[in-house]
Amino acid sequence: MKWLYTYFKPYRARIALELFIKTVATLMDLCIPWILGHIIDVVIPTRDTGLIALWGALMVVCSVVCVAGNISANRLASSIARDTTMNVRHDLFAKIMSLSSERTDHFTAASLVSRITDDTYNINNMTGRLLRLGIRAPILLFGGMIITLSMDAPLALVWIAVLPLAIGVFIAVSVRGVPLFSRLQSSVDAMVQVIRENISGVRVIKALSRTEYEKERFSEINDRVSANEERANISMGMTNPAINMLLNVALAMVIFVGAYRVNGGKTGVGTIVAFTSYFAVILNAVLGITRIFVTISRAMASAKRIGEVLYDEKDLLMEETGETGGDFITFRNVSFSYNRKKDNLSNIDFGLKKGGALGIIGPTGSGKTTLVNLLMRFYDPDGGAVLIDGRDVRSYDGDELRKKFGVVFQNDILFADSVRNNIDFGRGLPEEDINSALESAMAADFVNALPKGADTVLNPKGNDLSGGQKQRLLIARALAARPEIIVLDDSSSALDYKTDAALREALRNNYSDATVITVAQRISSVKDMDKIIFLDGGVIKGMGSHEELMRDCEMYRETAELQMGRDEPCR
Repeated sequence: MKWLYTYFKPYRARIALELFIKTVATLMDLCIPWILGHIIDVVIPTRDTGLIALWGALMVVCSVVCVAGNISANRLASSIARDTTMNVRHDLFAKIMSLSSERTDHFTAASLVSRITDDTYNINNMTGRLLRLGIRAPILLFGGMIITLSMDAPLALVWIAVLPLAIGVFIAVSVRGVPLFSRLQSSVDAMVQVIRENISGVRVIKALSRTEYEKERFSEINDRVSANEERANISMGMTNPAINMLLNVALAMVIFVGAYRVNGGKTGVGTIVAFTSYFAVILNAVLGITRIFVTISRAMASAKRIGEVLYDEKDLLMEETGETGGDFITFRNVSFSYNRKKDNLSNIDFGLKKGGALGIIGPTGSGKTTLVNLLMRFYDPDGGAVLIDGRDVRSYDGDELRKKFGVVFQNDILFADSVRNNIDFGRGLPEEDINSALESAMAADFVNALPKGADTVLNPKGNDLSGGQKQRLLIARALAARPEIIVLDDSSSALDYKTDAALREALRNNYSDATVITVAQRISSVKDMDKIIFLDGGVIKGMGSHEELMRDCEMYRETAELQMGRDEPCR
């Protein structure tokens, strides 16, 4: 939890002010039982009503200062906790956005969502509770001990004797609590994953009548979370009854011993009254410390999980490899594996000139998208090199590299924003470029027909659009910034053949300077490309023009005949 200190530093002045106000208010709280005991034992026997009123007024002043101070300090504590958590959440989000695909896969999306929501809430809860009780509870505890010792040392020692046992309970429970809360947060990650899958696939679940199956699946993980939470809370919940029992036994002993001392004239009735009041104060202080321990135990588990992401070693750093030259886009004997066991791509070797058009085709799982991921450096190859414009992609700054691309991924997303903002995407693009991109993507007609045109706000994920409409808007977003390299990864699967052909014609006419890479399942989408790569099992089985592959690559020819019939010429 050391990293949290850096987030508290900007609020040191506010924290100091909060602690000062809380200290003053707590000291006033401590004075009230002493004043009450003094009034009973000293002031009332004098029968001086003026003096009684004076000491009574002093009690009222202490009460007002105590209440006002606690309210002010608690408001400050809440604002500090809010702002600290906001900064942690902001930096955590920024770090998540900077993680490489490999590190995102390592943490999993569900776990990252849980860390930025549930875990940061635990940090907020701990910060607020520490600031509210972290100074108040110890002052009440040790202040109460000091005052009761000064009032009647033998009586105070009776209940102080139980403190070592209470401390032992704290230590034992805390040591057990942190691992239990870590296990709980891991099971919450799994539950978030199931929820994400069910929300994303709700239509498929309903269409295949798998609702009951998914309910059982959720029930299983929900039961596991409940069991882990029950186990953690029972373990941490042992502190309250254990401490209560110890302190109440001590209270009974204090009253028993106090009765003998009052009867023997060794102490006054006011002292016993003050003692019982202080005992209630001390009991609340100890219970407050118990709550702090429980909160810290949970927050420590969350802080560890947040710190793992915040201070995860940055990978995909810029590095000079000495690899230069080649065509505008070059793959030199590239191999890559996601699991470091079996290659997903092997010995990929090709070049593409600037302004050229490359088609990548092959069966599902052949490595087409993986090849694009390596080109954009979402992953680094295990062997070989990927070069753009004569430079290894590893020598580029991340932003410098990505600005070269306009890309549509297989499972791309539209946001709950206007059509215009979805295409602009915060890049500040000129209106004419946005309109030109809509025209080239064959999207202008249906966008103009929307209620507010390009200012129409879409539903989340563009669920109010058809599959083909969504793909055309995504293509428009890729084209709008006029990138050097346009990557269309299976982005025309929902388009009819006529629209697909018109799109490819528009790319040739309006973006002739751009290098176009099209990943597709349909031969018709790539047959006019300058170069076509046929992938299977992560290996290039054929490379060349459509005519060359029809002649020389049996797998490509079989695919073409299945899709377009046997009348397709083999030239």
